[in-house]
Amino acid sequence: MAKAMRALVIKKPGEAVIESVPEPQSDSAKVLLRIRMVGLCGSDLNSYRGRNPLVQFPRIPGHEIAATIIEGNSSWPALSSGANVTMSPYTHCGKCPSCLRGRFNACACNETLGVQRDGALTEQIAMPPEKLYPASLSIKELCLVEPLTVGFHAVARGRISRADTVAVFGCGGVGLGAIAAAHFSGAITIAVDVDDGKLKIAMKAGAAHTVNSVTESLHEQLRGFTDGRGPDVIIEAVGHPQTFCAAVEEVAFTGRVVYIGYAKEPVACETKLFVQKELDILGSRNALPADFQSVIEMLQQGKFPVDDAVGVIVSLDEAPGILEAWSANPAKFTKIMVQLD
Repeated sequence: MAKAMRALVIKKPGEAVIESVPEPQSDSAKVLLRIRMVGLCGSDLNSYRGRNPLVQFPRIPGHEIAATIIEGNSSWPALSSGANVTMSPYTHCGKCPSCLRGRFNACACNETLGVQRDGALTEQIAMPPEKLYPASLSIKELCLVEPLTVGFHAVARGRISRADTVAVFGCGGVGLGAIAAAHFSGAITIAVDVDDGKLKIAMKAGAAHTVNSVTESLHEQLRGFTDGRGPDVIIEAVGHPQTFCAAVEEVAFTGRVVYIGYAKEPVACETKLFVQKELDILGSRNALPADFQSVIEMLQQGKFPVDDAVGVIVSLDEAPGILEAWSANPAKFTKIMVQLD
């Protein structure tokens, strides 16, 4: 009989509990891990609220992970027992058009931990070794790697270099990753949000300028920071119809627009600007191994405000309550982490 462990389980929309579930079975194809810390993101909140169409209940959430290897894999010398790792939470089929082009992050059959399959808000998990990234980082830093990779991938999609001025719409966890990545690439970066607290953190992450789009004119500020041209690249990390359209309107002629956010309702844009400006309109999904390595390098260099970016750390027993509080008042919280030690 399999041993039991504790896990956070979303039973149905609005109901999360701590339950006993079977421990994972290790085998030669996987590495057994002890979960140390798990970050919560917007997709976890949508799952809890029943607004994620990809989630079936009951579901164990969690895909932003710091863990310690319990049993290593002899074929992977870097993955020895006791090593601390983070991980890529995605799968890929190897057969779809994305996989055949080497863009496994956009696999048509992807199943993300905590979304299409049970995630890591458990005491242990078994993972394929190729999904693991060992690094000499703190547990909190390891837990931030995956959410930051999403922004780093968007910057890679936008081909951003030190020659560019980049505006990032939205300074949540994903937007902060994009700001940090653009700054790490040498670009001049403008952070746009409606929350002054988030804009202060964005400055610490590398933003040269900030715009509060509620109290300031977005158009005038972006023109002012770019000698009237508009940003060379705009990264949309909000997922709102207004920001979807503003990205196309405000970006420079022959610029690039990168969309990370999912709009929650249909978007009506002035599509003539696509042609008139000869824009590159790009989607950005998940992340590639190179993005994980870039984030780890940035964190090892101490170039991200880790303590500022993390709002609250709770225990596993406190996790159901924090999900309920977060759902009731999303604006009150920044990054939430669950510590399982």
